[in-house]
Amino acid sequence: MSDIDIRDDRAAGRLEAVADGEVVGRIEYFALDEPRRALVPVHTIVEPAHEGKGIAGSLARELYALALREDTTVAPLCPYVVKWAERHPDEAPAADPELLRAARAWLAAHPGRF
Repeated sequence: MSDIDIRDDRAAGRLEAVADGEVVGRIEYFALDEPRRALVPVHTIVEPAHEGKGIAGSLARELYALALREDTTVAPLCPYVVKWAERHPDEAPAADPELLRAARAWLAAHPGRF
């Protein structure tokens, strides 16, 4: 397999892993504005033929790097991203409980979004 490119499709709320022109994995997320700005990953999906190749971890790493570049934070609701963050505390600062509560409330108020 060729190298993986990761691109942010902010309008669609997806961080996508692309190989040979094909989307092979993604993190679906939304941007929270209140009480502070945060990126909120909800689902991590890797196509079955591409599982076990580190794609999900690369996506999680890039999500945190993107947040750092944008001077924002990550409030993960996605179980995979939560576990990845626990294993990589040097790259993934702990989420603020207030932001996690706000992210859960936003998600509950938008049930058809994810």
